[in-house]
Amino acid sequence: MSAQTYLAYDYPLLSVFWSMLLFFLWIMWFVLLFRVVVDIFRDDDMSGWAKTGWLVLTVLLPFLGVFVYVIARGKNMGRREIAQARAQQEAFDARIRQAAGSEGRPSSVDELVKLSEIRDRGAITDDEFRKAKELVLSGHAPAGSSGSTTHASGR
Repeated sequence: MSAQTYLAYDYPLLSVFWSMLLFFLWIMWFVLLFRVVVDIFRDDDMSGWAKTGWLVLTVLLPFLGVFVYVIARGKNMGRREIAQARAQQEAFDARIRQAAGSEGRPSSVDELVKLSEIRDRGAITDDEFRKAKELVLSGHAPAGSSGSTTHASGR
């Protein structure tokens, strides 16, 4: 039994600190490496040869390649990431609007508010308001396209 066994009290606190620091620096470097590789592929302004050159540099000389890339092109990395996030958000919003069916057409709540305002001005009677409200709630006709506007202009 010549192998030496280390117990918790044999590993001093400063060594724990240095081990944890090196571990977290190592993890941070991998995160930076992956962000650089993703940014290389994301950049549409860079030619294929330039992308290949940066990838070869980051693969063959990882530490030097990543640090040189961050120094040379790091300023625009954040801008490209923000631009991509905005584009994704706009695509998501457009998809939600399309799914909700609200592209260019006011919702029934908006139409009811307009009808209520028209009735409050006295342009339509309560009976006309009730009929138009039923049409809006049934989804057959928008508030502005019903015959109430022609009747309101004739008053």
